[in-house]
Amino acid sequence: MLGVISIILTLVALMYFAYRGVTVLVLAPLLAMTAALVSGEIPALYALSEVFMPAAAGYIKDYFPVFLAGAIFGKLMGVSGAAIAIAEMISEKLGPKRAIFAIVFSTALLTYGGVSLFVVVFAMYPIGATLLRRADIPKKLLPAAIALGAFTFTMTAMPGSPQYINTMPTVYFGTTTFAAPVLGIIASLIMFFGGVYYLNNRASKYQALGEGYGDHPEENFKDMGGNVPGFWLSLAPILIVFILNFGLTKFYFTRASVISKYNDLGIDVNGTWPVVIGLAVAIVFIIISMRKYLTNTNKIVFDGAVGGLLPIFNTASEVGYGGVIKSLAAFTTVKLAVVALAIPSVFKVAISTTLLAGIVGSSSGGTAIALEVLSEEFLAMNINPEAIHRIMLVAAGGLDTFPHCGAVITLLAVTHMDHKRSYKHIAMVTMGIPLIAVVVISVFYLATGIV
Repeated sequence: MLGVISIILTLVALMYFAYRGVTVLVLAPLLAMTAALVSGEIPALYALSEVFMPAAAGYIKDYFPVFLAGAIFGKLMGVSGAAIAIAEMISEKLGPKRAIFAIVFSTALLTYGGVSLFVVVFAMYPIGATLLRRADIPKKLLPAAIALGAFTFTMTAMPGSPQYINTMPTVYFGTTTFAAPVLGIIASLIMFFGGVYYLNNRASKYQALGEGYGDHPEENFKDMGGNVPGFWLSLAPILIVFILNFGLTKFYFTRASVISKYNDLGIDVNGTWPVVIGLAVAIVFIIISMRKYLTNTNKIVFDGAVGGLLPIFNTASEVGYGGVIKSLAAFTTVKLAVVALAIPSVFKVAISTTLLAGIVGSSSGGTAIALEVLSEEFLAMNINPEAIHRIMLVAAGGLDTFPHCGAVITLLAVTHMDHKRSYKHIAMVTMGIPLIAVVVISVFYLATGIV
């Protein structure tokens, strides 16, 4: 019982203090030790040094190259004026009134194209900020607009999405990434149009009250109309990332000879390698092709690299906290309670998955746990495996974005926003509307049996 109480109390504290602006770098390890202390299962310092730190360090080991390259890429796109040129074209074609739609649509294209969620955040920040500044829409809506395009339908609902989470159920259920296309498309439409409507509605109300983009001195983007690269030259780095990521993923790192080569060295092919290679080539391309738009390139690269440190350490700190919580015996009690929920089968799949995602603050983390401990129970419920696949993922993209979610913290850090100003909008488009979507597709499946 003490273990369960420790999980609940520290989880609530983590959400509350993160929302109040307390840095997760300090908060997460303190609360991880508190959970261990209250539960009485392991010594607090043991939890810090032997559980928290290995989990956090493991995350940094896996994702530091992505964060580093992504941060430098995003900085160069912003300072060179490339992001401005892209924003100029999008704004010209769609008009300032469609700035939010443009951000969501552009972000979705990158995410559905296979670009890492974190890389998309870095790349879209300067573009999104420029679009909102041109339209004089409050910047506090920017994190939610990026989150809507990256963290919702393109990640969990769109059939064929190359995002990692969409591949996870295939091993357990014998499905493919295109599982339940009808359910996926319905959920995607609800999340996309519902989210865009909400953000546009908020923007109109803020503007009616006289609130505009605001003054943000931390930005370092060139003004519109300045000496910026042409549109196609500016778009080229993004295309390079997309093409190399797609090509290397589909046609090189999946080849048996390549996999065997790395296995002979005692290592597995890392799914982040294609993204890192794509980003590295794009960075070199920007430095060479846009050198006349860059001043003091060394400083720009340095600033970009430093800018990637806070997001990855924030996220790693959250992962460390989750590692301590998962190590407690009480966490098994929580999982068993989820399994025992007395609800209809299809809703049990959704609710259990979203609860687990909420506890660990991660859609992929919640999905991994649900698949590991509940997949056999799900398959025994006489539900179409494709429906399980899609409903699970859409549900995982519900409560996963509580204030302690690592992706949310990274997004806020990259965009220079905070929970107080932006979180309620993030919550609406990444929790409220996706939860509506999962209810709709669950009822639809129960009523029609169509997947």
